[in-house]
Amino acid sequence: MILTAALILDALVGEPAWLWSRIPHPAVVMGQMVAALERRLNDRSRRGGVLALCLLLLASGGLGWVLSFLPGPLHVVIVAILLAQRSLTTHVRAVAEGLDAGLDQGRHAVSMIVGRNTETLDEAAIARAAIESGAENLSDGVVAPAFWFVLAGLPGLLIYKAVNTADSMIGHRSARYEAFGWAAARLDDVMNLIPARLTGCLIAVASLNRAVWPVMWRDARRHRSPNAGWPESAMAAALGLRLSGPRDYAEGPSNDPWLNPQGRDPDRRDIVAATRLMWRAWGLLTALLALLSLTLWLV
Repeated sequence: MILTAALILDALVGEPAWLWSRIPHPAVVMGQMVAALERRLNDRSRRGGVLALCLLLLASGGLGWVLSFLPGPLHVVIVAILLAQRSLTTHVRAVAEGLDAGLDQGRHAVSMIVGRNTETLDEAAIARAAIESGAENLSDGVVAPAFWFVLAGLPGLLIYKAVNTADSMIGHRSARYEAFGWAAARLDDVMNLIPARLTGCLIAVASLNRAVWPVMWRDARRHRSPNAGWPESAMAAALGLRLSGPRDYAEGPSNDPWLNPQGRDPDRRDIVAATRLMWRAWGLLTALLALLSLTLWLV
């Protein structure tokens, strides 16, 4: 019941600005740890990256083990802090609100949640970026943390969050990070293999659209990521959109294939529709976990 309660608490409270303006968010602390390890150990070799990752795993797993001795109600709060459903949907919906005010505002809003170059994006590209980010981060920020908490408790959850943070910071194919960030990027891929596919299934079921399944099965493997294609292709099919495709990142252009290529280009209304579907997927996940907890309690 801890995880179910944490999902609900996160959905109700999110990330209150009054709290995180006074103390650092755990994700910020993890980011500072990754940055410190990178400064000290990045010799642009895989060996340095593996060492940094091992130290990160020991620190996060050890902290999780210590926190696991706290009372159950505090477990709920800790897990809720490390979930991101409310903040994620808020940031994605903010892109639609930005587009309502103009392209420049939409570009600024989407630049807060994606790593690609947003300076020349039109409305369709802005909406596409927001929807893709929402689908992928539904896995990274909600389903995967829940999965690893179920599997390995607080140590598993903190290890996952640390690895995911490291991947977002150093898992890039640039001269500085390609070798050093290799271990973090590969472990993040492994840890997201099951959650990403679960997220795609949750989106498919929540959409009440049987046509999502064959599109997801066909197109997920086209994505350059071994995991992101599953929730993104499910979202594309559920909303009748084409997602992914060519885009520009800081490290250079990427000529990715389209997901659901027969779909239409999205607009600001589709961003709102995507956030609604994300909430339905969240509701399905929460209901399934509550049912599982009740079944285990009765047994």
